[in-house]
Amino acid sequence: MNAIKTNSVQISLCGFIRHTQPFRQLYRSGLDTYIIRLQAEGECEVLIDGDMVSVVPGDLLLFKPQDIYDLRIGEKKSPLGHSVDYFVMCTGEWVDQWWNLRERPKKVRIADDGKLQSIWQQLDLENRRLDGGSAEILEALFKALCLLLDRAMEEAPASSSASLLHGLKMKSYVEEHATSEIRLKDVAAHAGISVTRAVHVFKIQFGYSIMQYAGQIRLAMALRLMDNTNYTLERIAEETGFGSYTYFHRVFRERYGVSPGNYRKRE
Repeated sequence: MNAIKTNSVQISLCGFIRHTQPFRQLYRSGLDTYIIRLQAEGECEVLIDGDMVSVVPGDLLLFKPQDIYDLRIGEKKSPLGHSVDYFVMCTGEWVDQWWNLRERPKKVRIADDGKLQSIWQQLDLENRRLDGGSAEILEALFKALCLLLDRAMEEAPASSSASLLHGLKMKSYVEEHATSEIRLKDVAAHAGISVTRAVHVFKIQFGYSIMQYAGQIRLAMALRLMDNTNYTLERIAEETGFGSYTYFHRVFRERYGVSPGNYRKRE
């Protein structure tokens, strides 16, 4: 792939790869670019501080120019299956500034977030276009990716307890599907646990039920639409996942003490 350049971001390579064969990527003399790599499935190894360390799903690798980089995939058989990863190799003034905003360990655990992978996929697809892709779109997607990575690092669990990881997976699912019908069995299935376990874990981890959280997201979206669009209240109820205006009216009034109509009429 050709390098895509803008004034502040230069993307040399980016992609999504499923490795079915052994693979090694070695920069013995140091990298020319930054490497940002998210392990999505399976397992691999990377050299950090002189030792080969395991990289599993949810691990983010962050290497800067001049770092020695040695990535090995498939040299050891893993019960986690084939290694799958998202990656981007890049340079540029904006990348330098973003990198220096915080300490960046070479390997860090991040919170499970489907939005990250969606942005990464869009970045890859734009870069694959026959015309080379739009530099402006590529830069915007890359910057969004970096900022979402920062948030994912901040929201990563301090401990990797199964209960907390299940809770974060369910929370991410609800956020992504809030405008659709939320079914407890689908939320539980996303985390790979039973409905009974899902209901208990979510309540313990976040202090409210799955449906209460979905309602909070829908109400927040409704407020934004009421403040920033001319949509009818019936359309807002539909767009935000409430379904009927009657149900939206009841939930809104219970939460804010006024009807949606009166809220909109406020000065």
